[in-house]
Amino acid sequence: MSDLGDFISVFLTVFSIILQVISLPIGVYYVLVGLCGFLPIKDKKQKLTDKMHSFALIVSAHNEEAVIANMVASLKALDYPSDLYDIFVIADNCSDRTAEAAREAGAIVYERFNELRRGKGYALEWMFEKLFRMEKQYDYISVFDADNLVDPGYLKAMNDKAQRGFKVVQGFLDSKNPYDSWITAAYSFCFWSINRTFQLSRYKLGLCCELSGTGFIISLETLKKHGWGATCLTEDMEFTMKMSLNDEKVAFAYDAVVFDEKPLTLAQSWRQRKRWMQGHCDVASRYFTKLIRKGFKERKLSCIDCAVYLIQPIRIIAAGIITLFAYIQTFYPEGNLGFIQVSYLFGSSWVWTAIVVFQTLYMPFVILYERRELSLKMVFYYFTYMYYNLTWVPIAIQGFLNRNKTEWSHTQHTRTISIDELKRMHKHI
Repeated sequence: MSDLGDFISVFLTVFSIILQVISLPIGVYYVLVGLCGFLPIKDKKQKLTDKMHSFALIVSAHNEEAVIANMVASLKALDYPSDLYDIFVIADNCSDRTAEAAREAGAIVYERFNELRRGKGYALEWMFEKLFRMEKQYDYISVFDADNLVDPGYLKAMNDKAQRGFKVVQGFLDSKNPYDSWITAAYSFCFWSINRTFQLSRYKLGLCCELSGTGFIISLETLKKHGWGATCLTEDMEFTMKMSLNDEKVAFAYDAVVFDEKPLTLAQSWRQRKRWMQGHCDVASRYFTKLIRKGFKERKLSCIDCAVYLIQPIRIIAAGIITLFAYIQTFYPEGNLGFIQVSYLFGSSWVWTAIVVFQTLYMPFVILYERRELSLKMVFYYFTYMYYNLTWVPIAIQGFLNRNKTEWSHTQHTRTISIDELKRMHKHI
């Protein structure tokens, strides 16, 4: 048993080193890049034109009669010339009154029925083909989900980026219902952080930002040139990687705000995030090698950065295993399993203490920096947010194992908040 025990100890030592070689450098890289989101760096591109661009606003909806009218109403209330944008709703395989409710609210509705090609990616591709053939042509399309609400200044902020020459731009994703439950609060914490430390930091550094499924614009010229072709479970990520390979960077518009409805329960959240992870792993399997090859061959840091993002599920799994063994080793009767942890490198030194303090205070700092409410309720939700983060580990494993399954699942939306109610909740609007 002594030889077996020695073998296990050596194996775990080597295994722990491999896991941390995977996860730690990426973690440090993300922290360093993320900090750039707080730097006062202005737009690098000057305005090329003063043109007020035209937009086709496209809302993809599947059985969304509960929320579609409020979404259309928020689009009709945009602070932008009404003759420069039209609202299109795709009633995709609907069996309820989504189409009728959208028409009554003032949208142009196209009904689509195709049980074989189900999902938002296919619906958008179908709609884009119709737009290409219309007599009226638009400068840009903008994509939304039916459960969204849109800030009145959204199109003005997007037009500013279009005037600077950007062809693909992601807006600021906020939460429509951050205080409904500990799950919606966790989503909100994530998105507030992502906007600042992922999207804005990359925009300031001139890297490629990520499309986030809703609240983004693409020029018709770019769409016609490259085609959509993004029909997997995470069509936004797929199109981002496609753009990066074609030397088109996704920009970020901090002031173009879209409010997205977050799932209320852990079960709903689990299903949604599992779908995201399946799509993430699917896209990674098809684009990682291409991006790495192009990045190193042509010295394009933006492609390498996108490739690093694609292996995030592997990093999550590695970090989860490290955390699991840290707990096991803490309570193991004989003390040391041989699994090396980062804490061993620092012991009780000030460096390790600083890392722990940074991790603990980081999210509250982001919340305050983004001028969000830090009530007792949200403080409590901050601690449940730590548990939410742990659930990413089994979800990442499931997503990796099911990466080849492309069955689309619908997230039901029922939170019927109007744009006026949202303004009362978010005083900064």
